[in-house]
Amino acid sequence: MLLVIDAGNTNVVMAVHDGGSWRATWRIATDPQRTSDEYAVWLLTLLQEGGLRRGDVDGAVIGTVVPAALYHLRRLVRDWFAVEPLVVRARLNWGFSIRMDNPEEVGADRLLNALAGHRKYGGPLVVIDLGTATTFDVVDRDGAYLGGVIAPGINLSLEALHQAAARLPRIGIGRPRGVIGTNTIAAMQSGIYWGYVALVEGMVTRIRAEYGGGLKVIATGGLAPLLAEGTPMIDHIDSDLTLDGMRLLYAQNPRPAFGREPGRHGVEHD
Repeated sequence: MLLVIDAGNTNVVMAVHDGGSWRATWRIATDPQRTSDEYAVWLLTLLQEGGLRRGDVDGAVIGTVVPAALYHLRRLVRDWFAVEPLVVRARLNWGFSIRMDNPEEVGADRLLNALAGHRKYGGPLVVIDLGTATTFDVVDRDGAYLGGVIAPGINLSLEALHQAAARLPRIGIGRPRGVIGTNTIAAMQSGIYWGYVALVEGMVTRIRAEYGGGLKVIATGGLAPLLAEGTPMIDHIDSDLTLDGMRLLYAQNPRPAFGREPGRHGVEHD
């Protein structure tokens, strides 16, 4: 089985794939100071509860946008599962070109979404990831990654609004009945929900105009289903898109030797 670890700014998602389907998925708050042993206590307990055995894991892949978390996650896989994880990097074999000024700057999650999105839905397409940041990633017809847009995420905007305005409360996210709020909380909920629906619609419209043709729109992230209720512009919702990208990337790259990671030209280094 393949252990997949996706470490984002807010949560670390760990999942197990048996070659045919996802057997289980778990998440824990991202904390760069959490040690490999702390991860192990949590993960091994969940594996056991799910009827899975540690010895069944014979491969692993780690993708993270939090560099400080990588050391402990790699140690988790090496020390507790005795396998060398493939670490998601721009220099791996993605099967498509990355047409950015500096490919190394592109977040791992954005490339993974591009890989899985094109493989599952074809191109051209826009992948919208509603996470800590709201990202729009554009994929060409042949799968090439063209670039995209990064905006503050919904929860980040809510927290900033609460912190910066002393009289505004911290609120939850939900679809309001109308656009015009008749009290402070309703007005805030409208601004966040319909504001981000407008962001999605406006940005996709501008991307399509600049690209010069129609693009399918795929949305992922925990808030994707909620936002999709407010707009017909989203064609598909895929909550497993990033995880599927990691699985696909692992399958098309050489398995790293234990204790060493393949370099840019296949030369191994520590």
